[in-house]
Amino acid sequence: MQLFYHPDIDTGIATLDAEESRHCVKVLRLREGDAIDVADGRGTLCHCRIVSADARACVVEAIERERDFRRRPFRLHLAVAPTKNAARIEWLVEKAVEIGIDEITPVICDHSERGVQKTDRLEKIAISAMKQSLRATLPTIHPATPLATLLQQPFDGQRLVCYCDGDHRQTLADTYSAPNDALLLIGPEGDFSAQEIEQALQQGYAPITLGDTRLRTETAALYAVAALNFMNER
Repeated sequence: MQLFYHPDIDTGIATLDAEESRHCVKVLRLREGDAIDVADGRGTLCHCRIVSADARACVVEAIERERDFRRRPFRLHLAVAPTKNAARIEWLVEKAVEIGIDEITPVICDHSERGVQKTDRLEKIAISAMKQSLRATLPTIHPATPLATLLQQPFDGQRLVCYCDGDHRQTLADTYSAPNDALLLIGPEGDFSAQEIEQALQQGYAPITLGDTRLRTETAALYAVAALNFMNER
């Protein structure tokens, strides 16, 4: 399957953007009448045919629709502190989308070394990863949010906070019950402050350890996302 993206393909006829059109017509050399698949990012996969093979504005028509394509019976929300190196958080978004994530929120913490995150860049990476992994649902990329604000937001599911040191932490497998929605909180390179951990626990977040080794922020986040998906798929 060669998957393309257009948010309004479900309306019937749509014009792919310049990048998608070029890939379709110039790279893949597809022509009028050829079949392609287009996802709307909201769970619908449309089997389409090319109406006009224009390399700058390729027009396609939806012939058949698959609703809730590969939709999972659980939702995962990753709230992670942006890394000092922007390339690392971009790598994390790409891999988390490929593995399976529904929402991503960059959170600004006491020890954060990066307080600004370009969500438009992350959204482009998420679209590419969605197509790469043959999914029809595009994760929501939220604007950078102060941790205190995130902690106050309601969430109907299990809330988990991962940090390096401290008593009373349990493994992910001993805490998370599948299938269940989960909000996973991962801190910055310098970890959460003691006050932030206490605030998270007071808001009902379960304390989690990912093992005895110290992981980078993006490694810890991807490890946990993969583990949650694995536990749900068993």
